[in-house]
Amino acid sequence: MSDSSYILSLITFSPLLGVLVLLFMPKDRGRWIKTIAIIATLIPLALSAWLYADFNHQLEGMQFKEEATWIQVPLNHEAQGLNQMTSYYFQFKYNMAVDGLSLPLVFLTAFIGTMAALASVYIKKRWKSYYILFLLLETGMFGVFMAQDLFLFFVFFEVTLIPVFFLIGIWGYMERERAANKFLIYNGLGSAVMLIAFLIIIVTAGFGQVSNEAGTSIFYSGDLSVITSHLFQDQAAYVNQGDLEGNPFFMSETMKWTLFILLLVAFGIKLPIFPFHTWMLKVHTEAPPSIVMIHSGILLKMGAYGLIRFGILLFPQQAMQWATVLAILGVINILYGAILAFVQKDFKLVLAYSSISHMGIVLLGIAAFNTIGMQGAIFQLVSHGLISALMFLLVGAIYERTQTTMLDQLGGLAKNVPFISGILLVAGMASLGLPGLSGFISEFLAFAGLFEKAKIITVIGTVGVILTAVYVLRGVLSITYGPPKVQPEGIRDARLMEAIPMVALVAFVVVLGIYPAVLSDPLHQTVSSFDQFIHTVVKMGG
Repeated sequence: MSDSSYILSLITFSPLLGVLVLLFMPKDRGRWIKTIAIIATLIPLALSAWLYADFNHQLEGMQFKEEATWIQVPLNHEAQGLNQMTSYYFQFKYNMAVDGLSLPLVFLTAFIGTMAALASVYIKKRWKSYYILFLLLETGMFGVFMAQDLFLFFVFFEVTLIPVFFLIGIWGYMERERAANKFLIYNGLGSAVMLIAFLIIIVTAGFGQVSNEAGTSIFYSGDLSVITSHLFQDQAAYVNQGDLEGNPFFMSETMKWTLFILLLVAFGIKLPIFPFHTWMLKVHTEAPPSIVMIHSGILLKMGAYGLIRFGILLFPQQAMQWATVLAILGVINILYGAILAFVQKDFKLVLAYSSISHMGIVLLGIAAFNTIGMQGAIFQLVSHGLISALMFLLVGAIYERTQTTMLDQLGGLAKNVPFISGILLVAGMASLGLPGLSGFISEFLAFAGLFEKAKIITVIGTVGVILTAVYVLRGVLSITYGPPKVQPEGIRDARLMEAIPMVALVAFVVVLGIYPAVLSDPLHQTVSSFDQFIHTVVKMGG
């Protein structure tokens, strides 16, 4: 493993090579366009696998660091008490790195990106535009999980919004434009809230000082290491010294609470946390299946990642004081999603509400504030990403053959499409947490972690697991068994381009269920350091 390598940049921007080639391809060469796009996703997948294998599980902190000054903006003098300073400026860095939290999500992004590219066989129009937007989206997602500068993170986060808006609005179903607009409004509001919080953090905890022959300058940085140092190390904790007259860097307890709540709202919209979930339902039902694979499998995880990386780790004292609130929000997500999934007639809505329910398990793991719970939360991010991507891949296959996803119009597909039906059954078993599959491991760790702190809330949350078994089995059995209701002529089982991602996704779900160490080993050292850091800060009084 070498920290001087540029593997992170290669992973992040390699999809743009595909974009560059596609720009020169005639738009009517559909087969060539699809082939180039799939190859463009295979490059970061191979590099991500290399990154995963080369990651040192025994080290704490960030690895594979890449850093360079990116943007420097001069500012006017702002505080009378700092007239001795010769200059002020914003300094934002191209700062990329990974740890045990971001590493699995980087690989998940690469893997599901390739599977979704294969699943894009259902796209019937404007292939060139579709795949260009698709690859731009993949670049943005990689950047989100690797960025170690607040401004860089925000840029990559916004990069993901634009392609998704067009991918839904152009290639979605009947109400695609409404779904795209709702997606943009909700996520745009979340981004605005996040930007406000980031700016406040940058101009308080993000300051730095440089001295040279010309004098002393102060800069405001979005660098996470700088911000963390100033928030928690006494020798640089100007942000905690409120007794200095005119101190522009002071961050009061009220301000810390405000920032934590702003970040909770910003990333809670993306997660989503009830009641910020309605936009997601429209996306899951109206977007093309390949985009829902990415949305449910990766984009929702950006909300949980941001909440952990910025909300929990920058404001651990406030987060721990809200542990019960986070646990209650998690239980609400679990029960609300499970109950409404049970009464849905559209299988796409069943899966949409199921995602809300399963994201509640992530909140429970976070609220535990211990190593086991946090491991469960991150494990759930990866596990649900694989399972939900598999489910929506199957939804696309079923819709392609029957032109419906309504449960009362489906039935008896096991006879005509046994392979798809069998994969659907495996995906359903993984979703309800059957032992031996990845869903069981993540749910067990999250609930076990929280049980130590909040037994009653944990017991209530387990009711959602029971309900999950009910609505999953109801949906799967309604589609595969019973009397045939829709039997189009010439219906056939999965094609090769469909079978490959189905088998690959099932393989990872099974591997994580049988041998969870493949994920828990990279996680353990990082999560343990998170837990120690949080409790140390809280013990010292923030």
